[in-house]
Amino acid sequence: MALARQRHDWSRTSSLMALIANTQRDPRKHRAFRPGDFDPFAASGKAAPRVGVGVLKTVFIDKTMPKEVLEQ
Repeated sequence: MALARQRHDWSRTSSLMALIANTQRDPRKHRAFRPGDFDPFAASGKAAPRVGVGVLKTVFIDKTMPKEVLEQ
């Protein structure tokens, strides 16, 4: 129930944030904001890359970004 309450509260808050942001934007330079732009619970259109566990060693031990992640 707490998660549902948080989602509901963020839904209302993000609607207000989009309304305020749209009053301050330049229509020629930026598209209209949507509530989903401000809602942390809204699903993003970008999927997380699917890579193997070996990538963790490369990132955290070797401290380099593997080419598999950069290509996606």
